[in-house]
Amino acid sequence: MAEPSFSSIHEYIAKREAFINDERTLRREHARLKACSDVEAQADRIIRKIRKEEALTIWSEESDSIPHIFPGMEFLTSRDIIVKTKLFNILTKMPKGALLHAHLDAMVNTRTLLRLALQQPHMHVRVPSVLNSSSIKTMLPEFSVCPEEEWSSLPSLADASYSPGEWVKIQQARRSFPPELGGPQGFDDWVIGCLTINPAEAYGTHRTTDKIWKKFTDTFRVSIGLIRYQPIWSQYIKEFFLASVEDGISYIEARINFGPKTMFNAEGYNIVPGREWVRIFCRVIREVKQEMKEQGRQDAFLGARIIYSIIRIYTPEEMDWYMEECLALKQEFPDIIAGFDLVGHEDSLYPLTHYLPQLLHFQKRQKELGIHIPFIFHAGETLGDGTPADGNLYDAILLETKRIGHGFSLAKHPKLMDICKTKGIAIEMCPISNEILRLTSSMLMHPLPIIVNHGIPVVLCSDDPAVFGNMGLTFDYFQVLVSSELTGLTTLGQIARDSIEYSTLDYETKSKALAVWEKRWHEFCKEVVALGT
Repeated sequence: MAEPSFSSIHEYIAKREAFINDERTLRREHARLKACSDVEAQADRIIRKIRKEEALTIWSEESDSIPHIFPGMEFLTSRDIIVKTKLFNILTKMPKGALLHAHLDAMVNTRTLLRLALQQPHMHVRVPSVLNSSSIKTMLPEFSVCPEEEWSSLPSLADASYSPGEWVKIQQARRSFPPELGGPQGFDDWVIGCLTINPAEAYGTHRTTDKIWKKFTDTFRVSIGLIRYQPIWSQYIKEFFLASVEDGISYIEARINFGPKTMFNAEGYNIVPGREWVRIFCRVIREVKQEMKEQGRQDAFLGARIIYSIIRIYTPEEMDWYMEECLALKQEFPDIIAGFDLVGHEDSLYPLTHYLPQLLHFQKRQKELGIHIPFIFHAGETLGDGTPADGNLYDAILLETKRIGHGFSLAKHPKLMDICKTKGIAIEMCPISNEILRLTSSMLMHPLPIIVNHGIPVVLCSDDPAVFGNMGLTFDYFQVLVSSELTGLTTLGQIARDSIEYSTLDYETKSKALAVWEKRWHEFCKEVVALGT
């Protein structure tokens, strides 16, 4: 008979605690836990207490409309519950640092976008056939602006005389929306439904990744005609920045899809090139900074940069053109162009290897020009294991990506996780996006804890909140916090700190941004402690 491994229960418990603590030293907040201030430690305990209380009360109640309620459950079903919790309302005040994974075409509340569009006399809408109670269920509107000499006098999208594909002024289309379709409010609801994903779609009719991505892509087909119009573009960006500031985000790296090459000018002509988009972006940064300064809140918004992005649908030859434009924009706007990315559904579109000659040439051209545009690749946003989408992780790392967008399948690759930890490649994790796009059924099944427990830097991101309804970053922070007994306020603080640390800001600017964040974090922790006393 073998000798017992432990001489007593006390020895076993002591070794067990040491064993657990040894593993937890891998987490990035471990050092912070030892060094954190008394006020942060108190705030962390208070947040844990509130989480426990709400798990036993709010998240254990029976509901006729929601048969299964639990913290970290499906976001679209639980959103109305989340916003009523004490924990969520505390997190709205948390300084969140930087938002590093944000697709500009889906960053403003859809009702705000529609309101902006209804103010524009040039804005028109069309549909492929006459709208009625049957066709409206699947019909997508297409929006665009027309120069004044081409303005339409057609009365309605739902009139029997409507010619399929003809443009109708958006204000007229809304006014004339028939009562049986809900009138003007029915028009609004129809458009909003085409710009967003609802629970029935995410968890019922479109529950596979391919089906939900079809719906997801359709929302951009609708929104592009509303956003890519110069008068709306500037207002849209400003709405995005101001809403982010109110949610505690102080710095942004926005992915802009430069695929369309031009947008419409104020008079309705499609002639505005990418350099003007960037120029407007810069102007809005200055305007928001000035507004914050006038309010005595200059630390609330530290600026924004652009990650030049292209969807993975173009030929390698076409990609050459976009890469040259990116290089030209970097030379003209060196402080604004932060990186380069290829975006879109990895499972169905081209992998990184499809563009390998172009990507290598892009790096060579940078050396020739004396500039640096880091790759910040989407990679591993897939359920696949060994598929081309999963393989994008290898190529992203070999091509020296600064960060990895999503990295959902990274947890399947121990070697790649070690490399990310060693090289400091942060993972831009978008938990709510991943759940709604059916990579996971709930936050409790998300691989984020695996990545965090390996000591890999993680930054939380909202991805496309206009489509998902997770505006700002508070919702994503909430879902992560309530889904783990191990994660506390100190963990969230480390994630926020890393969002600045792993941004593309230069060393001096980053140091100042971190100092500003630390000050705001200390004040926030004091507020949490005051709530709990």
